[in-house]
Amino acid sequence: MRKRVRPTEHSDGENVSSSSRMQTKTTVCQEKKGLASKFWFWVKSGAFALCAIFIMMPILEELPEIIRQRVYYHRIRAPFVFDLSHPAELALNHTINMYLEPEEGISLGIWHTVPDDKWKEAQGKDSAWYHSSLKDGSPVIIYLHGKTQTRAAKHRIGVVNVLSSIGCHVLSMDYRGFGDSTGKPTEEVLTEDAVWLHRWAKEHSGGSRVLIWGHSLGTGVATNTAVRLMEQGVLVDAVILEGSFKNVRMYRPQNPFDRYSQTIKRLILRDELDDMIFPNDENVKKMRSPLLFLHSEDDHLTTLRNAEQMYQAALNVQDDERVRMVTFEGFLGYLHNGLYKDPRLPAIIKNFVLTTEEMS
Repeated sequence: MRKRVRPTEHSDGENVSSSSRMQTKTTVCQEKKGLASKFWFWVKSGAFALCAIFIMMPILEELPEIIRQRVYYHRIRAPFVFDLSHPAELALNHTINMYLEPEEGISLGIWHTVPDDKWKEAQGKDSAWYHSSLKDGSPVIIYLHGKTQTRAAKHRIGVVNVLSSIGCHVLSMDYRGFGDSTGKPTEEVLTEDAVWLHRWAKEHSGGSRVLIWGHSLGTGVATNTAVRLMEQGVLVDAVILEGSFKNVRMYRPQNPFDRYSQTIKRLILRDELDDMIFPNDENVKKMRSPLLFLHSEDDHLTTLRNAEQMYQAALNVQDDERVRMVTFEGFLGYLHNGLYKDPRLPAIIKNFVLTTEEMS
């Protein structure tokens, strides 16, 4: 019997074999294309990275300086567009701007505000008149501000107006690198400049008393200055600390972003930050000047507990006549910068200034 060969069976076999070979070739081609694609991906990525590094090099070289701005925030200005040489534009029309040089090549921008009762007399007067007015017997207060903005910040002008209203001269200094002052800020130069300004004020004020008011970072500069002067045989007439902290190393930010920022700063500026302490907690144990702590219960940057601990430390070396503390209720919402708004503040400061004069 004759067998019939089914063409379909033979044809299907050939088709399967052909399809298999085509699939194999396709797979090989796809693998080659995949390898080539990966190769060019890494080539392009490497080239992009090199270009990015080349472009970023100038920025990376300046990174320590950029981070340094986050230590003192001295490039932040408010008001943003304002000529610091014209304080009258901020209603300080009994104030003159001056530039003093603590050393060659360094210029410090300083406002001199006279007592309110000299307001009319001060109109149109030059720097010579302002300098001579320091000898009128009124107390002179050197105002050392915090770590950001300039002497034109709203809350700083508020403090100046309070002090002027109680009959004081006020010298508001922008540290090196802040505002229109030249140079770069470090703990040492901030302290040296405050010591120099205290000496300048003493020389130009005759027998007038010269006090120091420090706020926030300025409290560290103030206590450093008082201790440095005491080591030189000079006792500061009195020191006022508003919103003080214990020391920089013990400062712990409240929110995660600030903690992260602080960590980055310490990694990049390790040597510089190791030298930055502002040891208020140790300084108050050495100081013998009359001392007033001012603190708001709701201060969100430096806790009331820190100020209370330093107050107790100061009491251990001086009596409660020479060391005082005034706190302001948290519900008033003064936070870190708003104590100047309190209507009780002028009387508090005036009483402290008068009683410390009796101690002199």
